[in-house]
Amino acid sequence: MRNYMENILNELSNNAKKIDTDELSEFVAQIKKAGHIFLAGAGRSGIVVQAFANRLLHLGFSISIIGEISSPHSQEGDLMIICSGSGETDSLKILSSSAQQNNVDIALVTMKKHSTIARQANTILTLPGITKYEETKNDHQSFSQPMGTNFEQLAFLTFDSLILNLMDKIGETSETMLKRHANFE
Repeated sequence: MRNYMENILNELSNNAKKIDTDELSEFVAQIKKAGHIFLAGAGRSGIVVQAFANRLLHLGFSISIIGEISSPHSQEGDLMIICSGSGETDSLKILSSSAQQNNVDIALVTMKKHSTIARQANTILTLPGITKYEETKNDHQSFSQPMGTNFEQLAFLTFDSLILNLMDKIGETSETMLKRHANFE
């Protein structure tokens, strides 16, 4: 069991070193200037983006998870954050097209810089990994998790690092964020 855990942590550590810091900075800038932030993902990537939405809320940002009944109407200057390893998920392509038609900026977290959604995005944060449709083992790598697992895990960690970055930039602490934490659980 321990060997799997070490392999996962090594894989994530090696992939984290490949993330472009300029892309991270641009992503943070998009979040800071957004009027309202809509977040979307499908499957496990959708779960990861929900966790990110929760922390953005704790930081005081106006956020909505797309598909929830309480989401407001979009306005110019809003931001849609999409988490999609392939950048080709049909439901998310429809959302990105709609955002584009409504003058909402799109920030994409993906493995595929040249995907359909990436072509519509204003900002792209590219994470290394293998999509569920690609071979999970290759000649250069003796270990790989199944399907898009490494992307989803790295996205979770990347989102948490973005939260720490935003905390520094806007002067938030765990204590100030706790005041925005749900009290009805």
